[in-house]
Amino acid sequence: MTSGDWRYIWQAPDWPRMQYNTVTLQQPLAEAAYTQGILLGRLADIGMSLRDEASLAVLTSDVLKTSEIEGEHLNPESVRSSIARRLGIDIGALAPVDRHVEGVVEMVLDATGRAAAPLTDERLFGWHAALFPTGYSGLSKIRIGGWRDDARGAMQVVSGPAHRQRVHFEAPPATRLDGEMARFIEWVNAETGDPPLIKAGLAHLWFVTLHPFDDGNGRIARALGDLLLARADRSPQRFYSLSAQIQRERSDYYDILESTQKGSLDVTAWLEWFLAALVHAIANANASLDAVLAKARFWQRWGNAAFNARQVKVLNRLLDGFDGKLTSTKWARIGKCSADTALRDIVELVDRGVLRRSEAGGRSTSYELAH
Repeated sequence: MTSGDWRYIWQAPDWPRMQYNTVTLQQPLAEAAYTQGILLGRLADIGMSLRDEASLAVLTSDVLKTSEIEGEHLNPESVRSSIARRLGIDIGALAPVDRHVEGVVEMVLDATGRAAAPLTDERLFGWHAALFPTGYSGLSKIRIGGWRDDARGAMQVVSGPAHRQRVHFEAPPATRLDGEMARFIEWVNAETGDPPLIKAGLAHLWFVTLHPFDDGNGRIARALGDLLLARADRSPQRFYSLSAQIQRERSDYYDILESTQKGSLDVTAWLEWFLAALVHAIANANASLDAVLAKARFWQRWGNAAFNARQVKVLNRLLDGFDGKLTSTKWARIGKCSADTALRDIVELVDRGVLRRSEAGGRSTSYELAH
């Protein structure tokens, strides 16, 4: 039977027996395994503290980006502080953290740190409750601690204005969810014979196709992907963020999901996209590791220098990847000091060869690390 006989793949008689072409995926799988090996080889050559720093950077990005995909923008410092505190990593002063940030962090850390633990419906309910601590999504009260009930109609993924909405996808009716989710959870926990990276891609697609919750399905699907990738790596520490890569390719991500969910049970094209995104995520992780190593080298060189607390704070912000140009105004805001004090801090670091004036033009003088 072809996809012309149904509208969505979950309506196929053989659902959820998704198929894929192993020959087509052989090269993408090999490339993903190779890039994983390069990254893990680099990590094996650095100390535990730097591995923790690299993992902290990746987990922070993962939490931020999985929320950004859904249009939510969390405070980066709050996210980093929450993760650092839970992992026991000393990053100096901690930023205040709200319940929403804590909830997303709890879900991501449970998925990755306890990847070997069985997946259960109660565990999924816990993740969902952590994402929505008030029981509301925006102004709408949603069902927490259970699958959706479709009380307000069929679960649909839509876009566009209310009077001209386009339906991209409609999920299975709520009456099927108990059986569908039991089958899915059993499959996740079983030895299925699928290559681990393939299984992570299948799990992501399968979960978002079921769309079992009123809201938060995308974030939980990505957490499930992280759980299965952590099982594949046999490590609770994460050193690359698939969520960050999906955010970079957000439009393509939604396009391939929609075409797959409206196609046949041969999901090779989705898995090709998933593996390519994984390769790009690992490549970006190598760049992040470069930044972690550069930060370590910086403090090896300047660790005995008598910097004040403001200088240390802003230098670490620069080393962690500063967004935009560093000006004296931004320094004053980050260091919580006057403009004159900020300028004195900067001039002192310029004179000592730590900072230099940026050659990039602009209405305000900006600064960058000298090395």
